[in-house]
Amino acid sequence: MQTIYTPCRYDFVGSFLRPAKLKEARQLFKQGKLSQEELDAVTDEAVRDVVAKQKAAGFHVISDGEFRRAYWHLDFMWGFEGVAHKAGGGVQFNGEVAELDETWLVGKIKAKAHPFVGYFRFLKQFEDEQTVAKYTIPAPAQMYQQFIIPQNIETTRKVYGTDEELIADIAAAYREVIGQFYAAGCRNLQFDDCTWGAVVGDAAKQRYEALGLDFEVVKGKLLTVNNLALEGKPADMVINSHICRGNYHSTYFTSGAYDPVADYVFAQEHVDALYLEYDDERSGGFEPLAKVSRDKKVVLGLITTKTPQLEDKEAVIARIHEAAKYVPLERLYLSPQCGFASCEIGNKLTEEEQWAKLALVKEIAEQVWGH
Repeated sequence: MQTIYTPCRYDFVGSFLRPAKLKEARQLFKQGKLSQEELDAVTDEAVRDVVAKQKAAGFHVISDGEFRRAYWHLDFMWGFEGVAHKAGGGVQFNGEVAELDETWLVGKIKAKAHPFVGYFRFLKQFEDEQTVAKYTIPAPAQMYQQFIIPQNIETTRKVYGTDEELIADIAAAYREVIGQFYAAGCRNLQFDDCTWGAVVGDAAKQRYEALGLDFEVVKGKLLTVNNLALEGKPADMVINSHICRGNYHSTYFTSGAYDPVADYVFAQEHVDALYLEYDDERSGGFEPLAKVSRDKKVVLGLITTKTPQLEDKEAVIARIHEAAKYVPLERLYLSPQCGFASCEIGNKLTEEEQWAKLALVKEIAEQVWGH
């Protein structure tokens, strides 16, 4: 069977709204009223259903909707040695606090048999001649960022005296887990990365400078940890990156154009494609796309997952052609700007509205690039 590589001309980021039955089961599990086996059975059923719906919608990539995790990023970090977590944390988004588990270091970061690889194996069984499974994990830079935030830096420094030591261990652990995914048959992996989205805009620069950190040095470290993790990647494995500014319950974390990070992530990060958030004015213009290295593809996230209103088709098509002034049309692809449920709370739209958004993505892509 010929391997399909992402991005597909019409694509999506990865997460889907959790069905009510799954949300209820996860709540009962937290309350001790449901066993792990019972929760797994409900989750397996929900994954089978969402995969069937992706295929019915005509997409060539399938995801498990991130149904087995509470958070798009933290659950993955918990799968390494040296990482602890507990309930009770939170991050301020635009008008709302995102409830996130506190996650910190208690020892050196080391890879072990990662549970997400088992989750991928379950998904892979649904591949066919028309579809390929991709799996989404947080970028190495996201893990690095998690352990140097102000509330974690003191505990991190008890384990790692320098950022360079921390970066080296994160990259090594990621390389090992990437190898585990490859051995399980994964040929399409996606890094989800809010770190670049967090260093755009004047507010971000002020935030880092207030911590006594050189803004350009910060960006250099984000690039370094991502590229170190990609060293030795199998030639027949695609690893793409989704750049985000935060997506929690239809709110966002930061605003700002890509200009301050284009020389780093667009020009120098060694991923195969970039899934870019371009659904509103917070993302700025397409001019920074001129910095994208010629070996990369660009997936334009022009359809928002934050609101149920369908975009005007002709306006989206016009924006695709505007972007094509900077990246040739044959290297451009289309998707929503982010997932529909980066955390299990999900965004503020219905499952029906979610599938209508994806139908629009497919319809526009076929009109622009042909079937």
